[in-house]
Amino acid sequence: MPPASEREKKDWRHRLRSSLPGGLWRDQGILYGLRFEDEMNASTPHILVVEDDHEIGILVAKYLRTNEYRVTTAKDAREMDCALAASRIDLLVLDLNLPGEDGLSICRRLRVQGSPIPIVMLTAKGEEIDRIIGLEMGADDYLPKPFNPRELLARIKSVLRRRTLEVESIGEVRVQAFSFAGWQLNVIVRELFSPQGAKVTVTGAEFDLLHAFCERPGRVLSRDQLLDLTQGRFGGPYERSIDVLVSRLRHKIEPDPKDPEIIKTVRAGGYLFTPRVERR
Repeated sequence: MPPASEREKKDWRHRLRSSLPGGLWRDQGILYGLRFEDEMNASTPHILVVEDDHEIGILVAKYLRTNEYRVTTAKDAREMDCALAASRIDLLVLDLNLPGEDGLSICRRLRVQGSPIPIVMLTAKGEEIDRIIGLEMGADDYLPKPFNPRELLARIKSVLRRRTLEVESIGEVRVQAFSFAGWQLNVIVRELFSPQGAKVTVTGAEFDLLHAFCERPGRVLSRDQLLDLTQGRFGGPYERSIDVLVSRLRHKIEPDPKDPEIIKTVRAGGYLFTPRVERR
């Protein structure tokens, strides 16, 4: 995948500057690597932007902060690890092309370690293979560069909304867990347990998709329906992302992912969740 040219980066920086209130972008030297826990309410979502281009990282962070987010920036995996260890991070904006450990490797490492932190992956020039691989590695969403900062903001809001919706409404949730084929899906703590009682790590997007299936067993759900149920209207037009998530779930819950019995494909229809589901 070829890197963006300097002219493309220059044009994009200009677009990012234009999205900020007049004059705010000029103070470039004060933001990179700083945290804002003391300046904003601790309940404000805290975003970690991992971007090796110094100016782009600054401009993205400033745009997010003007929209009431706390922001920390990092230029590589080492600084990212330090930020994750130092404070609670609610969402990771992760560039694919980083020096040293790249974004895909970072995403895979975090998921192997069991980290549930939501990840929005930034990919260059909208390469479809990068989007697919990013989802397979455990990213919750993706956005091709150059992007409109308003779209990044919308995707961040969508991912955070999906992650926090059930936590915020614990007092109103009647169904606390679903049981199917020996598996247990706990809605309150957003965890999946195998028939043997072992906790199985799932990403936020995987949990939301499985939750959508458990809510609607025995019904054929189209890819468009599943996109709407799991990603909202900002999920993008890429139906393939649902196929990737289904494939990842099959490898975790199916006895034989190549011959699935729990999540069946319906030709020209979508997917069918076949087991009997009990609600508790």
